[in-house]
Amino acid sequence: MLEKVALDYEKVVLVGLITVQQAEEKSKEYLDELAFLAYTAGGDVVKRFVQKLDTPNPKTFIGTGKMDEVLDYIKEHKIGTIIFDDELSPAQQKNISKILECKVLDRTNLILDIFAQRAQTSYARTQVELAQCQYLLPRLSGMWTHLERQKGGIGMRGPGETEIETDRRIVRDRISLLKKKLETIDRQMSVQRGNRGALVRVALVGYTNVGKSTLMNVISKAEVFAENKLFATLDTTVRKVVIKNLPFLLSDTVGFIRKLPTQLVESFKSTLDEVREADLLIHVVDISHESFEDHIKSVQLILAEIDCSKKPVIMVFNKIDAYRHQTIDADDLVTEKTEKHFTLEDWKQTWMAKTGENALFISALNKDNMEDFKDRVYQAVKSIHIERFPYNHFLFELE
Repeated sequence: MLEKVALDYEKVVLVGLITVQQAEEKSKEYLDELAFLAYTAGGDVVKRFVQKLDTPNPKTFIGTGKMDEVLDYIKEHKIGTIIFDDELSPAQQKNISKILECKVLDRTNLILDIFAQRAQTSYARTQVELAQCQYLLPRLSGMWTHLERQKGGIGMRGPGETEIETDRRIVRDRISLLKKKLETIDRQMSVQRGNRGALVRVALVGYTNVGKSTLMNVISKAEVFAENKLFATLDTTVRKVVIKNLPFLLSDTVGFIRKLPTQLVESFKSTLDEVREADLLIHVVDISHESFEDHIKSVQLILAEIDCSKKPVIMVFNKIDAYRHQTIDADDLVTEKTEKHFTLEDWKQTWMAKTGENALFISALNKDNMEDFKDRVYQAVKSIHIERFPYNHFLFELE
């Protein structure tokens, strides 16, 4: 029997800004998400630093006074890693590293690291490596001490490449090779999608960690990895599902996130082909998350970017078992506030139920209201199937 190995979490410090474009409340939300990202990557957040600035400092992201405060803290508490909430420019990353003399990461770097940990298939690993190389290329000059430029002067004008130029050429060649490899795999996957026949395709979409994989497991009885961490699923999983003798294909896709790195959007475009080619989208929302409305907007924005905003959508508000609201008991003379769950009827009276004809409230974990969910999916798939194959209409009439 294998023994459980305790994870050695790395002590990290987070840094964020309150700016004209990013209010204090929004900054706190982003730092909460960054803390969860750090935890997912194996970090233990021990301190957060936030500064109010109109715009980020072009040299060091934060001001000199705040930088001194951060430096004193990491020296006193022996912190080895500091993570910034926004993507740092190559110059900012280099300057901050010189001042703090510790590992400096930004949100993009952190997400790439999580993706590298989670990538299981050759396809996902290739996508992540491409994104890492694209992120690394402009930052080579500040990554290692041996990559300093050769000084000019007498005896220094000989032929050949400097080490920095050599490394850049190697990374560019690697990017070109990875792109070709992805193109080959994309062609293979396109053929596979074409070979799936005329079955209706349904795709689970949503913010990361909303319970898509758990829902996939409940519907398809597949063993898809599900965990209460961000980006538990990277590889698209496709399963054949049958509801009331009507088969269709269900795919679980990578979760979306705010401030998604541009390198990842580019590298994972092909993964989103499952969403593009879907006939029906199931938009899963974590109703228990305080920022679920922002999550909905983020997902809708990405769907619009990949030309999927006009596809039929079933809105599924998940994790109703984890949502609690404050209430005052009218019969209680003390009238103390207590926390309680909404009933299903309560949920149907909320504004979320009016987001469209296809709004549902479920708990995939506890399998609450799953019959209603399956029936709604069945009706939607049946409608698409009849439209595609009118001659099969009589089969459904015989039910």
